[in-house]
Amino acid sequence: MSGTVVPATEVVRETIDRTERGWLSRPSATGATQIVVIEVSFAAGGGHSFHKHPDQEEVLYVISGTVELWIGEEKRAMSAGDSCFIAPNTVHAAFNDDAGEAKLLAILGPCIGGDGLVAVDVSNEEPWRSLR
Repeated sequence: MSGTVVPATEVVRETIDRTERGWLSRPSATGATQIVVIEVSFAAGGGHSFHKHPDQEEVLYVISGTVELWIGEEKRAMSAGDSCFIAPNTVHAAFNDDAGEAKLLAILGPCIGGDGLVAVDVSNEEPWRSLR
């Protein structure tokens, strides 16, 4: 088969610190080799702190809500319909400071590792620790 259908009821979901990930496409589930697609939901106060993907590009698309996005040391507010590109090895973070949920679509490529992505946490390093 040259494609894989993933019904919504079969999306693998995991929740970590007020953030839910729904794995829409990753090597272990779909056989993808070039892209990973993740639906990310941040509850109020949730987010993904400063990190980088050393060998992967990423596109973030805001489905709903408002997100405080950091690319390097630059902060931007993003809302539904906004998107951004993040080059490999670029430190970035996304936070939801609103009362409601924020939902994003994260697309990374190429696939690296078992889940298709490698994230390096730098949130305890300067200057990232002091930015927020």
